Amino acid sequence: MNLALRAATTVLPVDDVDRARSFYAEKLGLPHRGRTWDGNDLFGIDGGPMLQLMPIKDGMHSSHTALSFEVSDIERTVDEMEASGVEFRDYDLPDLKTEHHICTTDADRCAWFMDTENNILCVHESLGAQAEYQL
Repeated sequence: MNLALRAATTVLPVDDVDRARSFYAEKLGLPHRGRTWDGNDLFGIDGGPMLQLMPIKDGMHSSHTALSFEVSDIERTVDEMEASGVEFRDYDLPDLKTEHHICTTDADRCAWFMDTENNILCVHESLGAQAEYQL
């Protein structure tokens, strides 16, 4: 089996399922596919990546970016998302600085926001630079 040829599902923890479902469907415009066999909401399109919202009771969330969406025009995307009520996070750190919500690196441009459940999400636009990986 070659997992690279399979669609992947990202599972995000959520405290309030109804609030999260509304955010992903209405604010981000993700198509709601229904529910999984165990009742978790599922978003995505046939054959593509999926997003599953998993209710949690302990309120534990990741402190890093949990999911990033690749876009072709980050300025337009950020403007449209802000108009729909998404609030972006700004940073002014030695290794990470945003201008108009966008951080530019050699490889891409990124803007971070949080969902209603305190998951850190990102939109990013690739600048076409090839990253060098050392294994």
